[in-house]
Amino acid sequence: MGRLGPTEIILILVVIILLFGAKKLPDMARSLGKSARILKSEAKAMKSDDQQSAPADPPQPGTPDQAAPRTIQAAPGDVTSSRPVTEPSDTTKR
Repeated sequence: MGRLGPTEIILILVVIILLFGAKKLPDMARSLGKSARILKSEAKAMKSDDQQSAPADPPQPGTPDQAAPRTIQAAPGDVTSSRPVTEPSDTTKR
């Protein structure tokens, strides 16, 4: 078992194209990229949240907490997750 040469790599790519089809490969790559962007933005939000939650001075007793609510921004190009979700209404009559 040695290193993969150019013929082995081409053979692997041909098998992948035959298994998944040429039409599904761009969709799979697009969804993989979207998942990577979401993971990156979540990791960045968690890192910035950790930095904000560690104050330099301890809070004074009797002082209200001035922290803003945490919001996670959608990744660039991720339009579907940045839209607000409306709650379903109960339309059944009992």
